[in-house]
Amino acid sequence: MECPKCLGALRPLKFHGTEIDRCEKCQGIWFDFGEHQDLQRAAGSEAIDTGTTLDPAQDAKARVMCPRDNVQMVRMVHPAKPHVWIESCPICHGMFLDATEFRELQKDTTFLDRLFRPKRHRPLS
Repeated sequence: MECPKCLGALRPLKFHGTEIDRCEKCQGIWFDFGEHQDLQRAAGSEAIDTGTTLDPAQDAKARVMCPRDNVQMVRMVHPAKPHVWIESCPICHGMFLDATEFRELQKDTTFLDRLFRPKRHRPLS
């Protein structure tokens, strides 16, 4: 499969029996339906997110296509962490997280953390 953001190769990676796909180029992660929830509950799963930058590999206004169904994915803001933007497929319900976003979702954040975290500056398309 190709990465929906940078078109790099998505390579399978197994963690505690759950297989996800991580981009060799931008380090973004593709989760098939249910994989994200499985790994959110697994201790130490933030280790699968090896990316080093929160900036996506692609322009925020560009269409992001599902690597499984080749349909435009829906861009959403995570309700508890508005600096995390998720792309989700309306057909297969797979989701793509840019590098560092899975680690961000795994963090326990306090009100002060949320207050002083820099905002992500990319417009919704």
